Amino acid sequence: MAVNSPLPIASELKPVAGVEIGFAEAGIKKPNRKDVLVMKLAPTATVAGVFTLNRFCAAPVQIAKAHLAAAQTSGKPIAALLVNTGNANAGTGELGLSLANETCAALAAQLGVDAAQILPFSTGVILEPLPAAKVIAGLPQAITGLQADNWYNAAEAIMTTDTQPKAGSRTVTIGGHTVTMTGISKGAGMIKPNMATMLGYLALDAKVAQPVLDQLVKHAANQSFNCITIDGDTSTNDSFMLIATGAGALEITSVDQPEYAALRDAVTELSLFLAQAIVRDGEGATKFMSIIVEEGANVEECRKIAYSIGHSPLVKTAFFASDPNLGRILAAIGYAGVDDLDVSKLNLYLDDVWVAKNGGRNPDYKEEDGQRVMKQSEISVRVKLARGAAAATVYTCDLSHDYVSINADYRS
Repeated sequence: MAVNSPLPIASELKPVAGVEIGFAEAGIKKPNRKDVLVMKLAPTATVAGVFTLNRFCAAPVQIAKAHLAAAQTSGKPIAALLVNTGNANAGTGELGLSLANETCAALAAQLGVDAAQILPFSTGVILEPLPAAKVIAGLPQAITGLQADNWYNAAEAIMTTDTQPKAGSRTVTIGGHTVTMTGISKGAGMIKPNMATMLGYLALDAKVAQPVLDQLVKHAANQSFNCITIDGDTSTNDSFMLIATGAGALEITSVDQPEYAALRDAVTELSLFLAQAIVRDGEGATKFMSIIVEEGANVEECRKIAYSIGHSPLVKTAFFASDPNLGRILAAIGYAGVDDLDVSKLNLYLDDVWVAKNGGRNPDYKEEDGQRVMKQSEISVRVKLARGAAAATVYTCDLSHDYVSINADYRS
């Protein structure tokens, strides 16, 4: 079960005008499960995305990036997103590209648009060719079932080892106009930034100019999906897409508009909720941890240290066992790559417990206090560097026996 993350309630996921959603059970990996998703967009929609930096990026990532670029020059907007689970179509070479293009062409033909107006996404097992025939066979069911209030089913249709769907909605008033936004995400393992195996889709009904949306998606991703880690593995398929349907009254044409900051903050808050839901549902996770690094010389070094702590198997297994072997945290800070770090000024806290003072064990620290905090399901690790005013936060989870079991048997 996910850590302190209740199931989303289908009736509370708000339809976003300009998006219709359909799904199918195509039997890609297992029978009787939702595994194909179609998100049909209004012609007024603008779409922006960020993708994995893994050099082995999957065929659908390559094609989605190319189709997004083409849409900005051709004048033909993105018409639909096509997502499958059960197969990543990564490490599949030219065949993988051909199969992904085949699915785009099939959906385009049924929607009456060009293949370049379709964005493909896949998640699942790497190094196996996409069963394109199964995906295509599921398209009529997905298209027939297109409707605006299908977000819960959409969240289920993109799951792999997730134990529950991840979705959320927000309604905000900006510049006197109501903006509705809903998003879904998936991921439970192989999670590390750039991006952190995850997919995320967030739609809102405002009109947002393409250059503004391009900047907004990067900001939101850097404050959310690029601040999470489960196991330190950067996936081949990670993608986060932001869709502004243009169906609402709010219109933003410049980042200098006062309304932009309000929209940016609302989108970022929902993105962070969806990103944290991934960590809370980490494979085998029993604890959710916030790694907060403060008083750094710059954000980059704060993130380096936070990720070093969050990636460490020794730190994560200690938290799983509620074992206050907290020297492991100091070791992770020390090898983070901040070469001029003066550890004699460093202070470390677990929640309100002051563990390390000026680089050594706090004389007032008691191990039973540390263990008390480590037994909680939600824990904050706070590091003060005494180097400046910069700060960064990374979200992670513990590493349990179940993580090994799940990944030792992933393909069965």
